[in-house]
Amino acid sequence: MLAIFTKEFNSFFSTPVGFIVVGLFLISIGSLIWIIPGEFNIFNSGYVNLIPFFEALPRVFAFLIPAICMRSFSEEKKQGTLELLLTKPLSLNQLILGKFLGCLALSLIAVLPTLFYLISLTELAAAGVAVDYGVIFSSYLGVVLFISCFTSIGIFASSLSPNQIVAFISGTVISLFLYFGFNGLSSISIGDSELYTLDYFGLSYHYNSITRGILDSRNLIYFLSITVFFLALTRIHLKSTSE
Repeated sequence: MLAIFTKEFNSFFSTPVGFIVVGLFLISIGSLIWIIPGEFNIFNSGYVNLIPFFEALPRVFAFLIPAICMRSFSEEKKQGTLELLLTKPLSLNQLILGKFLGCLALSLIAVLPTLFYLISLTELAAAGVAVDYGVIFSSYLGVVLFISCFTSIGIFASSLSPNQIVAFISGTVISLFLYFGFNGLSSISIGDSELYTLDYFGLSYHYNSITRGILDSRNLIYFLSITVFFLALTRIHLKSTSE
């Protein structure tokens, strides 16, 4: 598994692709929260916190992470090396986890530079105004769990087709639906009531809960369950296509 992880991780930085992806992420998220006026701009919010940053992240990640993951299995299928990998003394679980962890590591590296935003936030705070670092760091925990979910979705989408563009579009659509879809469905009126319960099944409900500083075990279980679910779907699909 370590060999697969190393290969997957190094493949991003052996070419300019990895640097371009990380650079585009930092430019896009930085522009949204520091430059472009709007709901995600920290200066417009009027509060000394990173809530706009954490609210903007899912929108960017819905496109960034599928782009990182799209080549994982698609490229192997296209080049015909997937069958070769499966003949090696390597279990299917190890193969999937190795690729998952490689993509996850790259996504986390992309987020690391944003920790410098804390310095900017401290400098912007007025005298006597304290920055709630506890909420911020619990929000970063939510980001890690959130990235894990989107990465598992991206890995699953990559296993569906040898075409990387198809894998990217599939991963993006699934990610966007899981984040926004249930929230939208919960607002549909049936008779005199709305389906509020459906909101609980969406990523946005649990992600927003953690970014508000609420560390509830139910949220942690939800994120881990989604991650395991899509990794299990990947295993089922690969096993069925390799037989």
